[in-house]
Amino acid sequence: MAQQNQQQQINIELGEKEAEGIYSNLALITHSPAEFVIDFTRMLPGVPKTKVYARIVMTPQHAKSLLNALDENIKKYESQFGEIKVLGDSKSKPFGFHSAPQPTTAKK
Repeated sequence: MAQQNQQQQINIELGEKEAEGIYSNLALITHSPAEFVIDFTRMLPGVPKTKVYARIVMTPQHAKSLLNALDENIKKYESQFGEIKVLGDSKSKPFGFHSAPQPTTAKK
């Protein structure tokens, strides 16, 4: 039998606008049983208001695949350039990447 583990190539087009990228230093992550929603924004010093610049919606399976891919790439990065230092305690600072508060529902 022929080996069926051939890698499929995917042709990905990168538009000019998307190639510029979007800088984000704050992401809010929410989820439901069916999907994860990641809102990317940025906070600037002295500016108390911001907006969402990009929203990514994905299935829980794709979110976990993204987590694994990020973990693998961070390990590769750190093996080449050294440990990435995360400054400050995320509990005391509003900046960074974290879960958004989940909406509460009243119990009857």
